[in-house]
Amino acid sequence: MSAIVEVAGQTGRLLLAGQFDFSAHREFRQACDEILASTAVREVLVDFQQVDYLDSSALGMLLLLKEKAASSGRELALVNCRDTVRQVLEIACFGKIFTIR
Repeated sequence: MSAIVEVAGQTGRLLLAGQFDFSAHREFRQACDEILASTAVREVLVDFQQVDYLDSSALGMLLLLKEKAASSGRELALVNCRDTVRQVLEIACFGKIFTIR
């Protein structure tokens, strides 16, 4: 998986590509830290447009990001989810925890 960080104004976008699983842990954490280090960012968007697979460890990483974002007063949304990703998020009841657009 690759993770690219884009910051535009008060929005930080984390563009993910490939399979989001445990092997992506280090890269995902570094990208999250980079976005959260920007004091201008008020909203974090995790963009799943190019993600074709995620597993339970990815769900755990998203929960940790949500905690970090909330503790620093930032909003978090999951965007551009493909059907396969959306199904996993729905099964895990992430729609109750996250904003999914």
